[in-house]
Amino acid sequence: QVQLVESGGGLVQPGGSLKLSCAASGFVFSNYAMTWYRQAPGKQRERVATISNSDNIKWYTDSVKGRFTISRDNDQNILYLRMRSLKPEDTAVYYCKRTKYDGWGQGTQVTVSS
Repeated sequence: QVQLVESGGGLVQPGGSLKLSCAASGFVFSNYAMTWYRQAPGKQRERVATISNSDNIKWYTDSVKGRFTISRDNDQNILYLRMRSLKPEDTAVYYCKRTKYDGWGQGTQVTVSS
């Protein structure tokens, strides 16, 4: 059974940093590309960043390029999202997702506010 458990969110001031984690289980983590999504209040869920299964290809949405870094540890089955220079518009619930799987974790709330 695929399980994805996000953590690391919180309240941070503008310009601050956070590192999100997604613990994966129930499948061979190193076989799948992984993606971070986010959903802000009243908005549709949007794709933030994707990493290939072998960590050699990364994609970012334009609004986070240069500020966010996606990475993974295939030995520990953990996906990360390092977020720097956070802005109020980054406020959202952040989710990790596996390719070829429709389920979602519970997400982790990120709030950027002074």
